[in-house]
Amino acid sequence: MALLERVATLVRANLNDLIDKAEDPEKMIKQVILDMQNQLLQVKTQVAIAIADQHLLEKKQKENEEKVKEWMRKAELAVGKNEDDLARAALQRVESYRELSESFAQQVVDQKAQVENLKTALRQLEQKLTEAQGKADLLIAQHRRARAVGKASDAKLAAGNGSSANAFDRMKRKVAHSEALSQAKSEVAVDNVEDRLAELEKGDRIEQLLAELKAKRA
Repeated sequence: MALLERVATLVRANLNDLIDKAEDPEKMIKQVILDMQNQLLQVKTQVAIAIADQHLLEKKQKENEEKVKEWMRKAELAVGKNEDDLARAALQRVESYRELSESFAQQVVDQKAQVENLKTALRQLEQKLTEAQGKADLLIAQHRRARAVGKASDAKLAAGNGSSANAFDRMKRKVAHSEALSQAKSEVAVDNVEDRLAELEKGDRIEQLLAELKAKRA
């Protein structure tokens, strides 16, 4: 029965494996639950139909058993009246209805087995659906957390590959170089002023010494 095969496939399905293989785990979870709900509805419908068919077969079996008894009584009546031809005709009906009754009895046995199979599948599917619904939020949360951790790891890897750090170091060195150059220029400017003042002071001392020498000579 195709329905039972589909149900068996759903029952055997491992939710974690399905989610691991899915490109979109959240979508897969919702789809699995939706499939189970649809199959559950179909199985419930089939169980109801199968039980109704079982009752119908049991009714047919009982009717034929009653016919067997009825025609057996007619055969006995014919025998009592020495009507052998009528008795034979009645017994033929007895055998015909007995065969039908046995056939319906076998169908009842088969139908009961089918009903039990459907009920078992229904219970298994209900249990699997309950499990899936219970795990759905947890699995979705796990998936989202794993995705966030993955993004964080990617960010760490990107930071660890040196590209950002190298760019920052280059910028830092450039700023330091600019600062050093500015400082050097400032120092050079200061040195020029001091040198000029020193030269002036030196010139004054020379002039003073020259005047002192001239004064002594005079």
